[in-house]
Amino acid sequence: MTPFVFATTPTIVFGSGSSARIGALAAERLGPRVLVVTDSGLVRAGLVAPALAALEAAGVAAAVYEDVVADPPEAVVEAAVAAARAHDAGGVIGLGGGSSLDVAKLVALIAGSGEALADAYGVGNARGPRLPLLLAPTTAGTGSEVTPISIVTTGAHTKMGVVSPLLLPDIALLDPDLTLGLPAAVTAATGVDAMVHAIEAYTSASPNANPVSKALAREALRLLGGAIETACRDGANREARGAMLLGSMLAGQAFANSPVAAVHALAYPLGGHFGIPHGLSNALVLTHVMRFNLPAATAAYAALAPCAFPDCPPDAEAFIARLEALCAGIGLPPRLRDAGVPEDALDLLADDAMKQTRLLVNNPRVVTRADAYGIYRAAW
Repeated sequence: MTPFVFATTPTIVFGSGSSARIGALAAERLGPRVLVVTDSGLVRAGLVAPALAALEAAGVAAAVYEDVVADPPEAVVEAAVAAARAHDAGGVIGLGGGSSLDVAKLVALIAGSGEALADAYGVGNARGPRLPLLLAPTTAGTGSEVTPISIVTTGAHTKMGVVSPLLLPDIALLDPDLTLGLPAAVTAATGVDAMVHAIEAYTSASPNANPVSKALAREALRLLGGAIETACRDGANREARGAMLLGSMLAGQAFANSPVAAVHALAYPLGGHFGIPHGLSNALVLTHVMRFNLPAATAAYAALAPCAFPDCPPDAEAFIARLEALCAGIGLPPRLRDAGVPEDALDLLADDAMKQTRLLVNNPRVVTRADAYGIYRAAW
């Protein structure tokens, strides 16, 4: 068996209502002063106030940074770090979607180590140490609570990542109740994002592709495929919400160790240039990348088909067709043009996709610039 390394968040707390434990967990593991990193929408929705009350009841003094935005720029990270230092925070809590969790990871790292954000970009460049860290997701998609990755917008249309085991939090707190208010469109896009994580982890050509990630990817698809339509149709269904949140986490564990590939590489430029949410960007190119990958991944896709759809035969083409039908059935736009991407942008997108070498190297089939353009063309 090929050697591999598998790393994940050491403590995972899951269950409806488990966010009520955030005060006790913080007091035990994060210390008496913490910064809560979130966004203003969650504050207005009333999701942050119960956490603050629980922290206060546990004797933990909390300050709140609520200015996280989607695809957070470097300025947001730096402002959040300044807030942590001003509060003399000894620990960090990330409460929100993937953007808030990514920012919280970097706040814990930079406030704890004093290193510059620019010096941490890339794989294995973060020095540490970081502050104690708890992450509580309010969406079921990114799996950020169990991944050693944080993505930052570094220019008008470019993103860079910090990749380091230091970014794995001490605690992942998964409460399906925190996801009950997610709109159907967000549920759909983030849910497909999680499915993409599982599919790409299972088929990754990374040297660290491993049987643990493959097993987690299969179980993630079983949970996600069985719950996503219900969660989109009935957002108050706790069982479906719980399956989505757990499936997202398992997919996150899978791709954190067996990294994603061309779907993500082609999705990032869509977000950078046109502001398309990450989950939707993945959904728009998913099946087109899969068709491109068929010569190298037919058996793997066939194996995954009945995991996601129990009534689907172990057939790669049938799996792709079912994924297309799923995306349409939960209301995601089917083509790039339907998401506002003009035809004359395809060349630019192909150029930018080829810059995602960290991801493309994991694809089961080599992607050339002409291939990238062809995939975008098919998706348009």
